[in-house]
Amino acid sequence: MSVREQTEIIELTTLSKYACTSSGHGKRVRYEEKCPLRTDFQRDRDRILHCNAFRRLKRKTQVFLSPVGDHYRTRLTHTLEVSQIARTISRALRLNEDLTEAIALGHDLGHSPFGHAGEAVLDEVCPYGFKHYMQSVRVVDYIENNGKGLNLTYEVKNGIVCHTNKIAATAEGNVVRLSDKIAYINHDIEDSIRAGILKSSDLPEFPVKILGKTKSQRITTLVTSVVENGADKICMTGNIKKAHDELRSFMFESVYTNPAAKSEEKKAKVLIEQLYFYFKKHPEKLPDEYIDILRKYDIDRAVCDYISGMSDGYAVDLYKDLFVPNFWK
Repeated sequence: MSVREQTEIIELTTLSKYACTSSGHGKRVRYEEKCPLRTDFQRDRDRILHCNAFRRLKRKTQVFLSPVGDHYRTRLTHTLEVSQIARTISRALRLNEDLTEAIALGHDLGHSPFGHAGEAVLDEVCPYGFKHYMQSVRVVDYIENNGKGLNLTYEVKNGIVCHTNKIAATAEGNVVRLSDKIAYINHDIEDSIRAGILKSSDLPEFPVKILGKTKSQRITTLVTSVVENGADKICMTGNIKKAHDELRSFMFESVYTNPAAKSEEKKAKVLIEQLYFYFKKHPEKLPDEYIDILRKYDIDRAVCDYISGMSDGYAVDLYKDLFVPNFWK
């Protein structure tokens, strides 16, 4: 019996009835021989961890565009915090931690440069529209591995595409969806205080009273609420949910739409838009892998895939190369 088969038996005998076990699940579009050591969901996690799009997350905006300072979140550190919270919940509920981790690590692979500002402008200019959760699945299906994709399992891709606002097909996917919200609300509060956008005393009274005064206290309260509600319905309830929702609304009003926090977004939107139409006009300037996408699909699909994969710094440097004249030396 292989190590993988032993792991599958352990899952069947120890995990909750609500868990998505590796045995009997993990269907891929292209058939592959099973790994003797790892389950299908472990393999998916590893493929995501080692892919190019995952590494680029370290230079993509979370809330503050290219912040000066080592302690602000990037899209990568956000992803790792989501993974930690989601794994804690899954382990407590005896769900499949490997599946949970794979979904969490892959959930933002398709995020554009400059965060939701970049997402908004791509959604406007691309005739297909643009949603980062759908692009994340496109990354793992059609862009990574030199256009061959990562051939991930259905359960992982379903969790990725449902992580923003849909009910996933697995309990693990729904854990990631809630963990994403728990993570970003609380770490964005910390970053906003560090940036001088907020003070701790600005936080609304009711959420602080119910959830706690510190990031650690709030995350612990929210995670405990999800665990106590059980695996049959992954959710927060009662005053905990009410407090979370009020805190989220406060952050949208005070930070996510705050001119001080978003002062550079207009520039970022102009940059993305000009890059988009430049490459539509000059498709020969696209890298070879995106010219291949152009041949398979069309110019809009290729340009959108190229720009959405850029890190913030790469997009700025490319813009300078294309539109800002160099001084004669």
